[in-house]
Amino acid sequence: MDLVRHLECFVAVAEESHFGRAAARLGMAQPPLSQRIQRLEKHLGVRLFDRTSRQVALTEAGALLLTEAREVLARSEAFMATARRIRDGETGLLRAALPPDLSGETVAALLAGFTRAGLHGLELELHEQSTAQQLKGFAAHELDVGLIHHPCDVSGLELGPVLRRELGVLLPRGGAAAGLDEVPLASLTGYDLILFPRAGAPAVYDDLLTTCARNGYTPPAVRHAQGTSFVRGLVLSAEAVAFSPRDTHRQGGGGSRGGTDGDPARDTDDGVVWRPLTGAPLALRHSVAWPAGRGDAAVAAFAEAATHALRATAGATPDLPVRPLHLRPASEYWL
Repeated sequence: MDLVRHLECFVAVAEESHFGRAAARLGMAQPPLSQRIQRLEKHLGVRLFDRTSRQVALTEAGALLLTEAREVLARSEAFMATARRIRDGETGLLRAALPPDLSGETVAALLAGFTRAGLHGLELELHEQSTAQQLKGFAAHELDVGLIHHPCDVSGLELGPVLRRELGVLLPRGGAAAGLDEVPLASLTGYDLILFPRAGAPAVYDDLLTTCARNGYTPPAVRHAQGTSFVRGLVLSAEAVAFSPRDTHRQGGGGSRGGTDGDPARDTDDGVVWRPLTGAPLALRHSVAWPAGRGDAAVAAFAEAATHALRATAGATPDLPVRPLHLRPASEYWL
Protein backbone atom coordinates (compact mmCIF):
# COMPACT_ATOMS: atom_id res chain seq x y z
CA MET A 1 0.00 0.00 0.00
CA ASP A 2 1.16 3.51 -0.85
CA LEU A 3 0.38 4.92 2.58
CA VAL A 4 1.20 8.53 1.69
CA ARG A 5 -1.13 8.52 -1.31
CA HIS A 6 -3.90 6.86 0.71
CA LEU A 7 -3.50 9.46 3.47
CA GLU A 8 -3.73 12.22 0.85
CA CYS A 9 -7.07 10.75 -0.20
CA PHE A 10 -8.24 10.53 3.41
CA VAL A 11 -7.35 14.18 4.12
CA ALA A 12 -8.99 15.39 0.90
CA VAL A 13 -12.29 13.62 1.65
CA ALA A 14 -12.21 14.86 5.25
CA GLU A 15 -11.66 18.47 4.18
CA GLU A 16 -14.16 18.42 1.31
CA SER A 17 -16.80 16.30 3.11
CA HIS A 18 -17.70 15.02 -0.35
CA PHE A 19 -16.22 12.23 -2.46
CA GLY A 20 -16.90 13.99 -5.76
CA ARG A 21 -15.18 17.22 -4.76
CA ALA A 22 -12.29 15.32 -3.19
CA ALA A 23 -11.83 13.27 -6.38
CA ALA A 24 -11.74 16.45 -8.50
CA ARG A 25 -9.18 17.99 -6.12
CA LEU A 26 -6.97 14.91 -6.40
CA GLY A 27 -7.37 14.64 -10.17
CA MET A 28 -8.90 11.18 -10.12
CA ALA A 29 -12.27 9.50 -10.63
CA GLN A 30 -14.62 8.98 -7.69
CA PRO A 31 -14.78 5.14 -7.72
CA PRO A 32 -11.00 4.66 -7.29
CA LEU A 33 -11.06 7.24 -4.49
CA SER A 34 -13.82 5.33 -2.67
CA GLN A 35 -11.83 2.12 -3.10
CA ARG A 36 -8.70 3.70 -1.60
CA ILE A 37 -10.60 4.92 1.44
CA GLN A 38 -12.03 1.43 1.91
CA ARG A 39 -8.54 -0.14 1.62
CA LEU A 40 -7.17 2.37 4.15
CA GLU A 41 -9.97 1.63 6.60
CA LYS A 42 -9.31 -2.10 6.21
CA HIS A 43 -5.55 -1.59 6.67
CA LEU A 44 -6.05 0.52 9.82
CA GLY A 45 -8.87 -1.58 11.21
CA VAL A 46 -11.09 1.45 11.92
CA ARG A 47 -13.93 3.20 10.11
CA LEU A 48 -12.92 6.72 9.10
CA PHE A 49 -16.18 8.08 7.69
CA ASP A 50 -19.91 7.81 8.21
CA ARG A 51 -21.44 7.78 4.77
CA THR A 52 -24.99 8.62 3.78
CA SER A 53 -26.50 9.37 0.40
CA ARG A 54 -26.18 13.08 1.12
CA GLN A 55 -23.03 13.59 3.17
CA VAL A 56 -19.75 12.20 4.37
CA ALA A 57 -18.73 12.84 7.98
CA LEU A 58 -15.67 11.88 9.99
CA THR A 59 -16.13 9.27 12.66
CA GLU A 60 -14.60 9.87 16.07
CA ALA A 61 -11.65 7.68 15.06
CA GLY A 62 -11.35 9.54 11.76
CA ALA A 63 -11.25 12.90 13.53
CA LEU A 64 -8.48 11.68 15.84
CA LEU A 65 -6.44 10.31 12.94
CA LEU A 66 -6.87 13.37 10.71
CA THR A 67 -4.31 15.43 12.66
CA GLU A 68 -1.83 12.55 12.55
CA ALA A 69 -2.40 12.12 8.82
CA ARG A 70 -1.67 15.79 8.16
CA GLU A 71 1.56 15.55 10.16
CA VAL A 72 2.66 12.48 8.21
CA LEU A 73 2.01 14.27 4.92
CA ALA A 74 3.91 17.35 6.11
CA ARG A 75 6.89 15.21 7.13
CA SER A 76 6.73 13.38 3.80
CA GLU A 77 6.83 16.68 1.88
CA ALA A 78 9.73 17.90 4.04
CA PHE A 79 11.56 14.64 3.34
CA MET A 80 11.06 15.00 -0.41
CA ALA A 81 12.08 18.67 -0.32
CA THR A 82 15.33 17.75 1.41
CA ALA A 83 15.96 15.02 -1.15
CA ARG A 84 15.41 17.54 -3.96
CA ARG A 85 17.88 19.98 -2.37
CA ILE A 86 20.47 17.23 -2.08
CA ARG A 87 19.85 16.20 -5.70
CA ASP A 88 20.14 19.80 -6.89
CA GLY A 89 23.27 20.50 -4.82
CA GLU A 90 21.59 22.94 -2.45
CA THR A 91 22.54 21.06 0.71
CA GLY A 92 25.26 18.69 1.88
CA LEU A 93 29.02 19.10 1.33
CA LEU A 94 30.73 20.81 -1.62
CA ARG A 95 34.41 19.87 -1.92
CA ALA A 96 36.17 22.68 -3.78
CA ALA A 97 39.76 23.68 -4.58
CA LEU A 98 41.64 26.81 -5.61
CA PRO A 99 45.20 27.16 -6.99
CA PRO A 100 47.85 28.72 -4.72
CA ASP A 101 48.50 31.75 -6.95
CA LEU A 102 45.29 33.64 -6.08
CA SER A 103 45.50 36.78 -3.99
CA GLY A 104 43.82 36.96 -0.59
CA GLU A 105 41.48 39.60 -1.99
CA THR A 106 40.30 37.24 -4.72
CA VAL A 107 39.74 34.35 -2.31
CA ALA A 108 37.77 36.59 0.05
CA ALA A 109 35.63 37.92 -2.81
CA LEU A 110 34.92 34.39 -4.02
CA LEU A 111 33.80 33.26 -0.56
CA ALA A 112 31.61 36.33 -0.13
CA GLY A 113 29.99 35.73 -3.50
CA PHE A 114 29.35 32.08 -2.70
CA THR A 115 27.75 33.04 0.61
CA ARG A 116 25.44 35.47 -1.17
CA ALA A 117 24.09 32.57 -3.23
CA GLY A 118 22.05 31.68 -0.14
CA LEU A 119 22.68 27.92 -0.07
CA HIS A 120 22.33 27.81 3.70
CA GLY A 121 22.14 24.02 3.94
CA LEU A 122 25.45 23.60 2.11
CA GLU A 123 28.87 23.24 3.72
CA LEU A 124 31.85 24.40 1.62
CA GLU A 125 35.08 22.46 2.15
CA LEU A 126 37.78 24.54 0.44
CA HIS A 127 41.32 23.33 -0.31
CA GLU A 128 44.43 24.88 -1.86
CA GLN A 129 45.55 22.56 -4.66
CA SER A 130 47.57 22.73 -7.86
CA THR A 131 45.90 21.90 -11.16
CA ALA A 132 47.49 18.44 -11.14
CA GLN A 133 46.17 17.76 -7.64
CA GLN A 134 42.70 18.90 -8.67
CA LEU A 135 42.67 16.64 -11.74
CA LYS A 136 43.62 13.69 -9.53
CA GLY A 137 40.86 14.68 -7.11
CA PHE A 138 38.29 14.72 -9.90
CA ALA A 139 39.44 11.32 -11.16
CA ALA A 140 39.22 9.84 -7.64
CA HIS A 141 35.78 11.40 -7.03
CA GLU A 142 37.28 13.34 -4.12
CA LEU A 143 36.60 16.82 -5.55
CA ASP A 144 33.35 18.39 -6.74
CA VAL A 145 34.55 21.65 -8.29
CA GLY A 146 37.80 23.57 -8.70
CA LEU A 147 39.58 26.44 -10.41
CA ILE A 148 42.20 25.06 -12.79
CA HIS A 149 44.95 26.45 -15.02
CA HIS A 150 44.91 25.91 -18.76
CA PRO A 151 46.13 24.16 -20.75
CA CYS A 152 45.52 20.81 -19.06
CA ASP A 153 43.68 17.57 -19.76
CA VAL A 154 39.99 18.43 -19.32
CA SER A 155 38.52 15.14 -20.55
CA GLY A 156 35.53 14.18 -18.41
CA LEU A 157 35.12 17.74 -17.14
CA GLU A 158 32.77 20.61 -17.85
CA LEU A 159 34.21 24.13 -17.81
CA GLY A 160 33.08 27.62 -16.96
CA PRO A 161 34.28 30.67 -18.92
CA VAL A 162 38.04 30.78 -19.54
CA LEU A 163 39.62 33.91 -18.03
CA ARG A 164 43.05 35.45 -18.60
CA ARG A 165 45.30 37.12 -16.00
CA GLU A 166 48.27 38.96 -17.48
CA LEU A 167 51.67 38.03 -16.08
CA GLY A 168 54.38 40.57 -15.39
CA VAL A 169 57.86 40.04 -14.04
CA LEU A 170 59.33 40.43 -10.56
CA LEU A 171 62.79 41.99 -10.76
CA PRO A 172 65.47 43.14 -8.33
CA ARG A 173 65.11 46.90 -7.91
CA GLY A 174 68.72 47.52 -8.89
CA GLY A 175 68.54 45.59 -12.16
CA ALA A 176 68.68 47.43 -15.48
CA ALA A 177 65.27 46.17 -16.59
CA ALA A 178 63.65 47.54 -13.41
CA GLY A 179 64.01 51.04 -14.83
CA LEU A 180 61.78 50.24 -17.80
CA ASP A 181 58.04 50.94 -17.90
CA GLU A 182 57.57 47.68 -19.81
CA VAL A 183 60.04 44.82 -19.98
CA PRO A 184 60.70 42.85 -23.20
CA LEU A 185 61.23 39.18 -22.44
CA ALA A 186 64.53 39.27 -24.33
CA SER A 187 65.88 41.83 -21.83
CA LEU A 188 65.74 39.15 -19.10
CA THR A 189 68.60 37.26 -20.78
CA GLY A 190 71.14 36.16 -18.17
CA TYR A 191 68.62 35.81 -15.34
CA ASP A 192 67.59 32.42 -14.04
CA LEU A 193 63.81 31.90 -14.03
CA ILE A 194 61.81 30.96 -10.94
CA LEU A 195 58.83 28.73 -11.71
CA PHE A 196 56.47 26.47 -9.79
CA PRO A 197 57.39 22.76 -9.94
CA ARG A 198 56.42 21.35 -13.32
CA ALA A 199 54.40 18.51 -11.79
CA GLY A 200 51.83 21.02 -10.53
CA ALA A 201 50.72 22.07 -14.04
CA PRO A 202 52.93 20.53 -16.73
CA ALA A 203 51.26 22.10 -19.76
CA VAL A 204 51.25 25.58 -18.22
CA TYR A 205 54.93 25.17 -17.37
CA ASP A 206 55.69 24.09 -20.94
CA ASP A 207 53.73 26.99 -22.42
CA LEU A 208 55.57 29.55 -20.32
CA LEU A 209 59.03 28.31 -21.32
CA THR A 210 58.05 27.93 -24.98
CA THR A 211 56.70 31.49 -25.10
CA CYS A 212 59.85 32.81 -23.41
CA ALA A 213 62.04 31.08 -25.99
CA ARG A 214 59.97 32.45 -28.86
CA ASN A 215 60.43 35.94 -27.48
CA GLY A 216 64.20 35.72 -27.06
CA TYR A 217 64.54 34.64 -23.44
CA THR A 218 66.05 31.26 -22.60
CA PRO A 219 66.97 31.20 -18.91
CA PRO A 220 70.33 29.67 -17.93
CA ALA A 221 68.47 27.62 -15.32
CA VAL A 222 64.97 27.17 -13.95
CA ARG A 223 64.64 27.27 -10.18
CA HIS A 224 61.56 25.78 -8.58
CA ALA A 225 59.79 27.65 -5.80
CA GLN A 226 56.26 28.44 -4.65
CA GLY A 227 56.39 30.24 -1.31
CA THR A 228 56.19 34.02 -1.66
CA SER A 229 59.06 34.73 0.73
CA PHE A 230 61.35 32.20 -0.93
CA VAL A 231 60.58 33.56 -4.41
CA ARG A 232 61.30 37.12 -3.28
CA GLY A 233 64.52 35.98 -1.67
CA LEU A 234 65.69 34.46 -4.94
CA VAL A 235 64.76 37.64 -6.83
CA LEU A 236 66.61 39.76 -4.26
CA SER A 237 69.73 37.72 -4.97
CA ALA A 238 69.77 39.66 -8.29
CA GLU A 239 70.29 36.39 -10.15
CA ALA A 240 66.71 35.33 -10.89
CA VAL A 241 63.33 36.70 -11.95
CA ALA A 242 59.79 35.38 -11.55
CA PHE A 243 56.53 35.86 -13.41
CA SER A 244 53.55 37.00 -11.38
CA PRO A 245 50.08 38.51 -11.95
CA ARG A 246 49.68 42.19 -11.11
CA ASP A 247 46.85 41.55 -8.63
CA THR A 248 49.02 39.53 -6.26
CA HIS A 249 51.15 42.66 -5.58
CA ARG A 250 48.47 45.30 -5.06
CA GLN A 251 48.98 45.24 -1.33
CA GLY A 252 52.69 45.88 -1.52
CA GLY A 253 53.70 48.76 0.69
CA GLY A 254 56.37 50.35 -1.47
CA GLY A 255 54.42 52.37 -3.97
CA SER A 256 56.08 55.54 -2.67
CA ARG A 257 59.59 54.16 -2.96
CA GLY A 258 60.42 55.31 -6.43
CA GLY A 259 57.92 53.59 -8.71
CA THR A 260 57.60 55.21 -12.11
CA ASP A 261 53.90 55.88 -11.63
CA GLY A 262 53.27 55.30 -7.93
CA ASP A 263 51.42 52.05 -8.65
CA PRO A 264 51.79 49.81 -5.57
CA ALA A 265 51.48 46.79 -7.83
CA ARG A 266 54.75 47.82 -9.46
CA ASP A 267 57.02 48.42 -6.46
CA THR A 268 57.11 46.47 -3.22
CA ASP A 269 58.71 47.29 0.10
CA ASP A 270 61.57 44.77 -0.04
CA GLY A 271 63.69 45.72 -3.04
CA VAL A 272 61.59 43.80 -5.54
CA VAL A 273 59.67 45.54 -8.35
CA TRP A 274 56.90 44.32 -10.65
CA ARG A 275 56.86 45.38 -14.29
CA PRO A 276 54.47 44.50 -17.13
CA LEU A 277 55.92 42.57 -20.05
CA THR A 278 56.00 44.24 -23.45
CA GLY A 279 53.11 42.97 -25.56
CA ALA A 280 51.64 40.96 -22.66
CA PRO A 281 52.95 37.65 -24.06
CA LEU A 282 52.38 35.64 -20.87
CA ALA A 283 49.20 35.00 -18.92
CA LEU A 284 47.60 32.59 -16.53
CA ARG A 285 44.40 31.13 -17.96
CA HIS A 286 41.77 29.86 -15.54
CA SER A 287 38.35 28.33 -15.57
CA VAL A 288 36.14 26.63 -13.05
CA ALA A 289 35.88 22.88 -13.73
CA TRP A 290 33.63 20.13 -12.45
CA PRO A 291 32.87 16.50 -13.39
CA ALA A 292 30.61 16.18 -16.43
CA GLY A 293 26.98 15.86 -15.41
CA ARG A 294 27.42 17.56 -12.02
CA GLY A 295 25.98 20.96 -13.02
CA ASP A 296 23.89 21.50 -9.88
CA ALA A 297 23.09 24.64 -7.91
CA ALA A 298 26.16 24.37 -5.66
CA VAL A 299 28.59 24.04 -8.57
CA ALA A 300 26.85 26.85 -10.45
CA ALA A 301 27.09 29.14 -7.41
CA PHE A 302 30.81 28.40 -6.96
CA ALA A 303 31.51 28.92 -10.67
CA GLU A 304 29.68 32.24 -10.71
CA ALA A 305 31.41 33.43 -7.52
CA ALA A 306 34.88 32.44 -8.79
CA THR A 307 34.38 34.04 -12.21
CA HIS A 308 33.08 37.27 -10.70
CA ALA A 309 35.89 37.41 -8.10
CA LEU A 310 38.61 36.96 -10.72
CA ARG A 311 37.16 39.68 -12.92
CA ALA A 312 36.48 42.11 -10.07
CA THR A 313 39.67 41.71 -8.01
CA ALA A 314 42.27 40.23 -10.37
CA GLY A 315 41.46 42.10 -13.57
CA ALA A 316 40.82 38.82 -15.37
CA THR A 317 39.40 39.12 -18.87
CA PRO A 318 37.58 36.62 -21.12
CA ASP A 319 39.88 34.42 -23.17
CA LEU A 320 39.60 31.96 -26.03
CA PRO A 321 38.48 28.36 -25.43
CA VAL A 322 41.09 25.87 -24.27
CA ARG A 323 43.59 24.49 -26.77
CA PRO A 324 44.83 20.92 -27.36
CA LEU A 325 47.71 19.76 -25.17
CA HIS A 326 51.27 19.36 -26.47
CA LEU A 327 53.29 18.13 -23.49
CA ARG A 328 57.06 17.76 -23.52
CA PRO A 329 58.98 15.30 -21.33
CA ALA A 330 60.15 16.68 -18.01
CA SER A 331 63.73 15.64 -18.81
CA GLU A 332 63.96 18.52 -21.29
CA TYR A 333 63.81 21.08 -18.49
CA TRP A 334 66.23 22.17 -15.83
CA LEU A 335 65.16 20.65 -12.49
